[in-house]
Amino acid sequence: MDDLFAWGAAFAGLAIGAAVGFTTRRARLCSFGAIEDALAGSDTRRLRVFGLALGIAVAGTQLLVLAGLLDPETTTYVPGALPWIGLALGGVLFGLGMALVGTCAFGSCVRLGSGDLRSLVVLLVFGATAYAMLRGTLATYRIGFGEAFALGFPRSGRADLPALFEPVLGAPSRALLAALVASVLIALALGDARLRKARRLLAAGAVLGLGVIGGWLATQFFVDEFQQAARPQSLTFVAPVAITLNGVLLDGVALLNFGTGSVAGVILGAFAAAWAGDEFRWEAFDDAREMKRHLLGAVLMGAGGVLCGGCTIGQGITAGSLLALSFPLAIGGMILGARLGIGFLVEGRALFFLPGRPVTRSFRSAGGRRPRS
Repeated sequence: MDDLFAWGAAFAGLAIGAAVGFTTRRARLCSFGAIEDALAGSDTRRLRVFGLALGIAVAGTQLLVLAGLLDPETTTYVPGALPWIGLALGGVLFGLGMALVGTCAFGSCVRLGSGDLRSLVVLLVFGATAYAMLRGTLATYRIGFGEAFALGFPRSGRADLPALFEPVLGAPSRALLAALVASVLIALALGDARLRKARRLLAAGAVLGLGVIGGWLATQFFVDEFQQAARPQSLTFVAPVAITLNGVLLDGVALLNFGTGSVAGVILGAFAAAWAGDEFRWEAFDDAREMKRHLLGAVLMGAGGVLCGGCTIGQGITAGSLLALSFPLAIGGMILGARLGIGFLVEGRALFFLPGRPVTRSFRSAGGRRPRS
């Protein structure tokens, strides 16, 4: 029976990941690209799409919580103490890695499905580094440093936004905050006239938000409570990539879970989109300099992603859907790291990067490529 639930969770992840990968690839939606557009080109459309996804995810996830179908305290994103140093530092490292690679872990899965062999190398190094931080030789340092300094919440025991406002707003704080956050984010996205005309971008944002909700539901349903404690999860691409790599190399049973299914689904969905649009192309490194930059970026993303507990999707949307306090720390660190990384590649010194300056030519002359997806 336990195998049946494991297969169910894996296939649910595969289906949700395929839908997200397909729509994201067709829309050219990339989290690093969205940050780069906003910082360097003052174009916030793709950033607003991620806001739309987050707004939908917040609305649906909080409805599940209010209906008693999801307990935030059983997830990894709402602990009793907030490891703020690990979240902030990990976010900066992950953002720097994104700038060096040209996309995030999720974007690397999408690009791999489109035929980019550079992303295969990135995911292998990223997954190995992340696994070393999770359960390998670097885990001791992660626990000793990243999790040693944590901010406790003795009154509520929950590191989320509703717990902070309950003393003021009372029991309805969760519903009020969820309605406010979701409505503001969705309004900001739909209020952009140019974005309303970009149907593929809007569809990708909606599918991504619904995919997070679907992940919570699937991992609540496909669990045998007589065999293991329920541990709901949703879309994220740090630990699942690491576990997928370990499963392929050492332990095939580890592949039967929602996270590994979603990783495979995103790659397959992106492949289907690229193939349908006659855009599938094999690509590789141009030279050793580009390869070294990608390898360093993969290591930084792997280490940083584990320290901050997720990627741009895991912390940016999945943790955000729970109104977790880890969300602003991790995402703020990622944006700062990406900004410093782009500045270093463009100007040679991160501190001299100025928002609003066109960076396409300089970024390429520095040996970089803008992400294709």
